[in-house]
Amino acid sequence: MPQHSAAKPIGLPFIELLSVDSTNNYARRQIHAGLAQHGVAFFAQEQLEGKGQRGRTWSTEKGANIILSLVLNPSPLQLTQQFQLSACVATVVRDFFSRYAGEGTKIKWPNDLYWQDRKAGGILIENIISGQKAPDGKRTWTSIVGIGININQTSFPAELPNPVSLRQITGRAFDTALLAKELCSLLDARFRQLTDDGFADIFHAYSSHLYKKNQFVRLRKEGRVFEAKIVGVSLEGKLMTQHRLEQEYSFTDVEWVL
Repeated sequence: MPQHSAAKPIGLPFIELLSVDSTNNYARRQIHAGLAQHGVAFFAQEQLEGKGQRGRTWSTEKGANIILSLVLNPSPLQLTQQFQLSACVATVVRDFFSRYAGEGTKIKWPNDLYWQDRKAGGILIENIISGQKAPDGKRTWTSIVGIGININQTSFPAELPNPVSLRQITGRAFDTALLAKELCSLLDARFRQLTDDGFADIFHAYSSHLYKKNQFVRLRKEGRVFEAKIVGVSLEGKLMTQHRLEQEYSFTDVEWVL
């Protein structure tokens, strides 16, 4: 795999925004304007139209949490290897949070951050695929990695069933910008590991910290709720379950019922 370690460190520059519609949207506009290269981090104190998975919104208290979007050049990964980037980011977010919250920290497939049975954060990766091809004929692409982590917030909207923050877990208040910079540093190291050494160690870490692994959970597929045992995740990122027969599901096939 080609070396990628000469790339600019992730988290530099670190740009703080007072208020923004969404950091992912802001990053996208900067990319299209030619003002954002690999490594730049956009950190917001307030996000008015935060985005989550499956078209959901991400609600967050002003100045209380990590609201962060990073621009990454995933080369030398191919478009078919997008799960490798997703797993890389998820393991970093999990490792970062567990430094403070402990070993109850897990990755809920595909890339939510859970502490025990409560949601502490989420990841939304959006890709911009270039119309031009690289000299080797492969399609080039840029990733916007959006990360939201509950840090100091202690009161949440009633419609959120199971949120938790680092402050609720530890009883401590934190400097959110400082923690975001620490997160960037951890991601830089993991991303270099991915692009220089391959996916094996990261996949092992992801699998080792998978939420509800070897336990029965409820899933929903096309309106039907069923119970299945979480066996693991495939190298392509499909959820592997056992329900009468062993099956695999992509992210768009099923959703959790909690």
